[in-house]
Amino acid sequence: MNVTTMSSAEPTRRDFLYIATGSVAAVGAAATVWPLIAQMNPDASTIAAGAPIEVDLAPVAEGQVIKVFWRGKPIFVNHRTKKEIEEARNVSLASLPDPEPDEKRVKAGKDEWQVLVGICTHLGCIPLAHQGPLNGYFCPCHGSVYDTSGRIRSGPAPSNLPLPPYEFISDTKIRIG
Repeated sequence: MNVTTMSSAEPTRRDFLYIATGSVAAVGAAATVWPLIAQMNPDASTIAAGAPIEVDLAPVAEGQVIKVFWRGKPIFVNHRTKKEIEEARNVSLASLPDPEPDEKRVKAGKDEWQVLVGICTHLGCIPLAHQGPLNGYFCPCHGSVYDTSGRIRSGPAPSNLPLPPYEFISDTKIRIG
């Protein structure tokens, strides 16, 4: 009797079953893990609430303040006049409760545009624009007075109006956030 062993490089049924079983297991594992990972993504309303907004500055007249909302907060965009800029720059920093030069509260080369979070730093009220003795911002709740640069000048507020993160994407458009 002559017994010969056959060794073939061709795939067998057993090889096919191993590959098919492994493929089904991989697809099943992916199908199981996918919802677990997907549920960790933020909700669509959360994404929308924190998304950057673009503001067109072209229709804003000189001396006008507009209010937009970003992340549920009012944002004041003030197109300051040359007089307002000069008055803000000529203030002695030593006289300010929270000293900060006007130049640091605007983007370089865009001094006429002041962008502020419109929430009083005392108790969270919304100040009124072009009000008060300095014609800047006045908080009617407890009498805090801010200048046209959003710096606290008098009243119970402990600090200046905050600046939101923003950038100029063109000469007439900004992105807040």
